[in-house]
Amino acid sequence: MNNNKTNILSPEACAIKMLELSGLKFAPDVAAELWPKILQHKWLMSEKLGRDVGLRTACIDFVENIDQAHKEFVAYKQPDILAEMGAQTVSKEIWDTISDSQPPKQVVEHRIILPLTEEKLARKHGVVPPKTIIFFGPPGTGKTHFVRAIAGVLSWWYIEIAPSMLMADGADKLGSNLRNVMEKARQLEETVIFIDEFEEIAASRDTATRIDKSITNEFLKQVPLLKSQGNKILLVCATNYIRHLDAALLRPGRFDCIIPVGGLDDEGRKTILIQYLSKLNTGDIDLNQIIALTDRFTPADIEYMFQKVAQLAFELEYTTKQDYKVATETFVKVIAQLHPSLTNEIIEEFQQDSVTYSRS
Repeated sequence: MNNNKTNILSPEACAIKMLELSGLKFAPDVAAELWPKILQHKWLMSEKLGRDVGLRTACIDFVENIDQAHKEFVAYKQPDILAEMGAQTVSKEIWDTISDSQPPKQVVEHRIILPLTEEKLARKHGVVPPKTIIFFGPPGTGKTHFVRAIAGVLSWWYIEIAPSMLMADGADKLGSNLRNVMEKARQLEETVIFIDEFEEIAASRDTATRIDKSITNEFLKQVPLLKSQGNKILLVCATNYIRHLDAALLRPGRFDCIIPVGGLDDEGRKTILIQYLSKLNTGDIDLNQIIALTDRFTPADIEYMFQKVAQLAFELEYTTKQDYKVATETFVKVIAQLHPSLTNEIIEEFQQDSVTYSRS
């Protein structure tokens, strides 16, 4: 599409170049922002016409149709980028598997979902939907589930990026891989980008190695670039250890919302238990007893418990050759062998972090 010498220009050089090509004068900062889009437009025009289109022609056409030109490029490239990044669609029903009693659901619905789905009303009252979010909380509390639920209820694409993917070419390449991913993300529309184990790529620079510092610095550069785009995109990062993140990322201006995701209350466990029970061959079930027995179980703990119950039921029916219906006693037997993930110490630390870091 273009070469490095053409693409990498100072803001002043961009302004001069655009004046030469279009005959119009642009402020250097505006010209620097538009120049990469002009090069993209040149490439797209060349693709459509089957021949190389000159920079002057591309520049004039872009300036005359700025909004439409960029939208056309995004629409043309989005399918390829989505496929390359492993985009998925998510069922809207996931949202309903989260209990209304879970505090994060209320925050997410009012702060994120409603401003994005009720755009005219949001604009009327000057409400700006968030574009960057952090979920934090103990392992297994359902942070990933929340992110998928957001994508589902919005009917947006869902892309998950693990630090291991960014490190595929070695730690030295993590920064450049992160930059490439974020550059692609900025070209998408109606997409949720999820980065799990965020502390691995945005750790505090106070005790970091040279490489880790460079990675955190790169992310600090990329977040404002993403937020400056006018497209509909959400960057959601999750961490079990919010205290390990660099302080600069936690200050207002980088992430719009920092939302704690903690343990489940009785109603929250009930919602999940009913969902899983519907998939089993059940008999007499005392739901209230199971709710009481699963105190301090995380969603991940409950999922594992049901896997154990299902396996036990399968083996018993295979052995006895008799229809086996899962009953309350089945759960009592399985739960006796399990230990909840949440402890007093973990809960206390989470509560302290919620007071210190939460922002919505």
